Amino acid sequence: MTVAAQSPAQRRLLTIGAVCRRLKSEFPDISISKIRYLEDQGLLAPRRTQGGYRLFGEDDVERLETILRLQRDEFLPLRVIRQELASPYSKERKRRRPAGLTGDEAEIDLEELCDRAGITVQFARELEEYGLLIPVSRHGEKRYAEGDVDVCAACAGLARFGISARHLRTFRTAADREAALLEQLVAPALRSRNPERRHAGLEDLQALAELAQELAQLLFWRDLRRLASA
Repeated sequence: MTVAAQSPAQRRLLTIGAVCRRLKSEFPDISISKIRYLEDQGLLAPRRTQGGYRLFGEDDVERLETILRLQRDEFLPLRVIRQELASPYSKERKRRRPAGLTGDEAEIDLEELCDRAGITVQFARELEEYGLLIPVSRHGEKRYAEGDVDVCAACAGLARFGISARHLRTFRTAADREAALLEQLVAPALRSRNPERRHAGLEDLQALAELAQELAQLLFWRDLRRLASA
């Protein structure tokens, strides 16, 4: 069949190589073998031609992008990603790459924070009261890091299940403990005036953060599996 004779839906289908090229700029480590592995793990299900070639639609590409972002940004193992994608709430979550360890993060005011996170001003104030939001003062006005939009949206999701801001503070306390542990390991390097040593400290902190996040997720899901099988 010629290209001219193909339907619009067929023309939108991409080969595995085309998918790789399309995503390479955002995900430099993407490869054909990695996509095949994700398919073998049951995370992707592209169409197949009669000759056995894989064809990916826009929905397949979007799903692959989500998987890769969850791996890169949240350090989730594939088993957890599979559960995340199967969740009825997964489409409601607008995930954004977290701010890096260096560089300034954009700031927004309270009104924009509430509008983008879909929360009320009262709820935002409750989150601030219990330390889940930590604004800074700029010329007498409270400003919030843009990443706090995701924090508020996650808190709002938990609040819909009846978890109050006071109890959400548990997550902040746990995060503080983990960060304090990592700080003890890299603080000397980060405070160094030697640029090379400081850069090495930042790289160590990034690696430690990824490992700590993965361990926390694994332990968390292990406990939930025990709860589900009790």
